[in-house]
Amino acid sequence: MIHRGFAALLIAASVLVLTQATFAGEEAHRDTSSVALRFDPARDAAADIKAAVAEAARTHRRVLIDVGGEWCIWCHRLDSLYATHPDLSAYLTKHYVLVKVNYSKENKNEQVLSQYPKIPGYPHYFVLDNDGKLLHSQDTGALEAGKGHDPVKVLAFLKEWAL
Repeated sequence: MIHRGFAALLIAASVLVLTQATFAGEEAHRDTSSVALRFDPARDAAADIKAAVAEAARTHRRVLIDVGGEWCIWCHRLDSLYATHPDLSAYLTKHYVLVKVNYSKENKNEQVLSQYPKIPGYPHYFVLDNDGKLLHSQDTGALEAGKGHDPVKVLAFLKEWAL
């Protein structure tokens, strides 16, 4: 019989290995050094978007700006959707450079976000072409189903705006 502490350690190590493998796979498709993997109020959103546009131009993809915050349960649900649907995550990575832009009491990123249409709720998506031109503003509420986001609706949205 395996001791509980040892079993927990094995599980934690397995999760770490799988997480590293996932990020290693993503790095083959994008430059993650310029992209936030979570909503971080300390990040420079303008610089992140600029870097994402350059990466999108270099790799012939679109930019997907994901506006939200660590406080936002629906933002976490949307992230969980990608984490639990590898096909959806792979499509996103292949066709988009993802930029997470924080909106919180610590940093509302008002100057950057003032360049885009008003956001009715969070999370919110903006799709940019690889020149940085706004193509679409998407209320993610339209992509929901029940207490989460519908993978079919999200994939249809991604396909509609992909190159």
